[in-house]
Amino acid sequence: MGIHYDYKSTKSAKLMEKQAKREKKLAEKRAKKIAKSGFQRETNSENTNDVTKPITLDDITNPNKGK
Repeated sequence: MGIHYDYKSTKSAKLMEKQAKREKKLAEKRAKKIAKSGFQRETNSENTNDVTKPITLDDITNPNKGK
């Protein structure tokens, strides 16, 4: 019967360790995702047009005008 006594007495501690491990993994995934998405946002912001200016046919067809 000693095994069952040990299991019940350590069950809550093991559950807390598992939950802490799970939360740590989720936090690492979130940080990785944020870092990855932040890098993509910087590269995409260079190629955007001014939203206050209307898009003309010349803007679309002339590739050298934007440079």
